[in-house]
Amino acid sequence: MGIVLLLIAAGCGDTADRTSEPADEPENGLTAFEEEHGIGPFTEEVALGPEIDEEMARMGQEVFEFNCEACHALDERFVGPPLGNILDIRSPTFVMNMIMNPSEMAQRHPVVQELLREYPVVMPYQNISEEQARAIVEYLRDANP
Repeated sequence: MGIVLLLIAAGCGDTADRTSEPADEPENGLTAFEEEHGIGPFTEEVALGPEIDEEMARMGQEVFEFNCEACHALDERFVGPPLGNILDIRSPTFVMNMIMNPSEMAQRHPVVQELLREYPVVMPYQNISEEQARAIVEYLRDANP
């Protein structure tokens, strides 16, 4: 009889599933900001000016040609995806976080994990500064085919 009472008592009370994630935390552990803008040093949305900064775009082109062109073209598939219209589908902050933090993005971000199914080479870290990453974005903005 004592065992029956223990079983009944154990069945009463809080029935919440304690193994599920809290409602305010995403299943993959990313914040809403990280989902949209990526994981990396840029933790606030990067705002672009209304006009393209030509000097910054030239610097970005130089960095792109030296560090990125081996794997990325602007308008065709290569080792990595084409980047000519990347700012139409991803935020500047996402692009900059991808440039600055490719390993963690590949490990944790669902968009990048999906891209790895199509382009199975993880982008290597290029030792690009925040200023250079911003310049690459300005170049991509100017080079949009």
